[in-house]
Amino acid sequence: MTRRATGRGEQRTSLDATSADVLICGASFAGLAVARELAGAGADVLVLDRYEIGERATSACAAPTPWLEAMGVAGSIRQEIPCMAFHTPRGSVRYRLPWSWSAFDYRELCRELWAQCGDARFETATVSGRTEPATGATEAGARDGRDDGRGEPILVRTDRGTVSAPLVVDALGWRRVLAASGYQPPEAPLSRGLEVHPEGGGEDLDVWIDRSLVRRGYGWSVPADGEQRVGVGSYEPRNHVKRPTVELAERLERPAVRYQGNWFPHRLRSAADDGVFFAGDSAGHCFPLSGEGIRTAFYFGIACGRELRSVLGGESARARALESYGAFSNAHASAFNRALQLQRLIPALPPRLLTLLLGILGRQPLIDRSFGWYLDQAHPSFATAPQ
Repeated sequence: MTRRATGRGEQRTSLDATSADVLICGASFAGLAVARELAGAGADVLVLDRYEIGERATSACAAPTPWLEAMGVAGSIRQEIPCMAFHTPRGSVRYRLPWSWSAFDYRELCRELWAQCGDARFETATVSGRTEPATGATEAGARDGRDDGRGEPILVRTDRGTVSAPLVVDALGWRRVLAASGYQPPEAPLSRGLEVHPEGGGEDLDVWIDRSLVRRGYGWSVPADGEQRVGVGSYEPRNHVKRPTVELAERLERPAVRYQGNWFPHRLRSAADDGVFFAGDSAGHCFPLSGEGIRTAFYFGIACGRELRSVLGGESARARALESYGAFSNAHASAFNRALQLQRLIPALPPRLLTLLLGILGRQPLIDRSFGWYLDQAHPSFATAPQ
């Protein structure tokens, strides 16, 4: 059970009628990447999250090492992992990648990101949706000349009152809280994952593709300097994953302790909707097949932050920034769709054929090319590219 560090009782004062230039809902990978990009913009940036920054991890917390270095959070790395091993009922193959993964400490990574967010403010609050402005408020704002290209304020409902800002980001995860339409499993295009965190170790990032474990999905083991993050993900949201997670831990002779899990998307959704910017899992920015969403949350969070910065600087208007950011996200649809096709194909392959194909792919030139392409879809150079 996660122990919440958030204030309670008298410590949770009202936020009703609080306003900001930019309101970022969600303080994990995507939300903090947006806030980081706005540092030094001279804007009042308010970040809201149900939990304190870094309080609650919901993923295996491994990402390409070049991304962690580019984001200035290499201090959070617990173990660098240069190789991946893939296991099927018919055999195993081991690849040395052209770049490495790194397992990191979630709390430390969030702390290091927040330290780069300048004068941004943070408050713990649960965001539950949008609130319509009072009758006549929009007309009054127009008469007062407050619409300087940023648009009229959007009202966001929280458990501590209504907060408003003309520029609002939903980085709250798969629930897509600020969208006009609902987004609920099992009908939504979501996968589900669960992992345990026993003591342990290892050198490789291990992946199991085994129908006896999970029919449509995969298992994993991520070493993290004395901890072993063992889990299972299912592409079919109706299939529970606790039993296979426990089974995989038993195969590895590890106790199933310290559970954490979450849903994660496997299809892109609109990144700009009804005046709101969506980043990370709320926009489906999680790569299909691998279920990797951390570097893509960084990547699209940076893109979102740059569009917001252009509005704050008077170089663009909110409507144009929404259109530009939405087009940027949509431009990646081809790569996401290709990975989604593989997500559907690979679980259907006979184990013997799958093992053969993994062996063929194991030639180093093919490894370099395929994993190079994979990293290119959200390359770390984007984090340091001139704006």
